[in-house]
Amino acid sequence: MKTIEGDLIALTKSGTFDVMVHGCNCFCTMGAGIAKAIASQFPEAFQADLETVKGDRNKLGTYSSTLIINGDHKFHIVNAYSQYKYNGPQPRVSYEAVAEVFQRIASDFAGLRIGYPLIGAGLAGGDWHRIASSIEGALKGMDHSLVILPETKISKVSK
Repeated sequence: MKTIEGDLIALTKSGTFDVMVHGCNCFCTMGAGIAKAIASQFPEAFQADLETVKGDRNKLGTYSSTLIINGDHKFHIVNAYSQYKYNGPQPRVSYEAVAEVFQRIASDFAGLRIGYPLIGAGLAGGDWHRIASSIEGALKGMDHSLVILPETKISKVSK
């Protein structure tokens, strides 16, 4: 897994990635973290989330997505349903959902450059080492990168 320090949204908009993946809960909120920033900058991504059934536990391990055309660059935003709730005790991430959704992403976006944040290890409180292992397994041989903000200390999320 490559690790890049920077802003995932800005890097994707500039053409670094063809697919931007972020974790979502199953309640169509996109109200915190990078999901909130994505919903604000790309209402189409939030609309794709809203078109799913609010509170449906069956969304875990699946995703909704939208294609964004930004000048001469096109990219997909993938709302990966990696946690059921957005509140309550941590960890809220479903490790099984992360593994399943990245298997789907590997199949559906083969050959594309994929970028993602610390899915499930931030607000959802998951163990990044365990999550990274699932992502690595699913995206083996693909061009994919973890993007962390400069102020993030990877050691804080690695357990």
